This record gives sequence, C-alpha cells and structure tokens, in this order.
Amino acid sequence: MTHVVAQPCFGCKYTDCVVVCPVECFYEGDQMLYIHPDECIDCEACVPECPVEAIFHEDNLPEEWAAFKELNAEMASQCPVLTEKKPPLAEG
Repeated sequence: MTHVVAQPCFGCKYTDCVVVCPVECFYEGDQMLYIHPDECIDCEACVPECPVEAIFHEDNLPEEWAAFKELNAEMASQCPVLTEKKPPLAEG
C-alpha cells in the first residue's frame, strides 16, 4: 500500500511532509510533490504534516483525484528525490 499526493498540493508544494519521511520517498515536480509507490512504507508520518491535507492513503483517495495515484507513480520516477524542507510555492 502507499500514500498519494493529490490536487491540494498543486501550486503549493509545502515540504513539511518531506522532513518526517523515514524512507525519502518524496519527489519534487515543478508544481507539486509526488510519492514513489514502491518506496512508501505506509507509515503515515507525512499525513498530519501536510498543511493543505493533500496526502491520502491510496484506499482513501477521493474519486475526483483518482488519477493522482498513477500520476504519482509516473512522476516520482522522473523527478529528483526531495529530502529537505524548502520554501513552498504558495509563499513565493
């Protein structure tokens, strides 16, 4: 099982979730973050850290954002890993 970053992250890109991840499974795209499904250990440490509530367990992903499950898998393999907190786009 894995967690998925969904629509609320788009254009915000807060990185509070990244610093609590014990396995470094977050990847940075231009407009949002992605979770690599093969690296996520389903620990849920990231979920309460997201100020825009953009992270969902794949089984609880709202239907309107179902495409983000595949998008996370695709984009995480194309983007650089992110392991430190950075200023969010929302404040930039």
